[in-house]
Amino acid sequence: MKLRFLTATVLLFITVDASAVEIAGIKLDETVTTSKDTMLVLNGAGIRYKLFLKIYVGALYLQQKSDSAAQILSSNQTNRVLMHFIYDGVSKKKIITGWNNGFANNLDAGTLAAMKPRIDKFNALFTNIRAHDEIMLDYLPGIGTRVVIRGKVQGNIEGEDFNKALLSIWLGKHPVTGSLKDSLLGKN
Repeated sequence: MKLRFLTATVLLFITVDASAVEIAGIKLDETVTTSKDTMLVLNGAGIRYKLFLKIYVGALYLQQKSDSAAQILSSNQTNRVLMHFIYDGVSKKKIITGWNNGFANNLDAGTLAAMKPRIDKFNALFTNIRAHDEIMLDYLPGIGTRVVIRGKVQGNIEGEDFNKALLSIWLGKHPVTGSLKDSLLGKN
């Protein structure tokens, strides 16, 4: 009887541990459900470092796992990028600079110019970020990229092409960091 109880207890702890991943003290669910009831699985997660500072834990959720950036960028499926901030006091100006650099590094001049109105609309959705704040960027086909900050929907940016441009910041030819790209692709 004691052996059965011990076995059941061990299995319970294994099951609980398998439902979440922890990075830098931040627990990430293995699966999430979007506002459109689409279930997504954790593809990969890692830390965004700037110099030696931990800025945020980033996580990529997809409908099906993939270790191919090209495949993910060519897909028109629901996805989520989650950014859980560790560093305290990231100003709106720094966030916008980061987005603008990421777009500029991964888009050709013509595409960047054509997307500028939507990039400006996207940038306007952001505010100063503090430690433990979360940003969710949910792509919902036919709707666009929904920006959620601290659990509140800030707005929506139309277009599959915008979502691909946004994902290229982490998964493109010139990602924010190569190590975070590998982590989001589940390679680390």
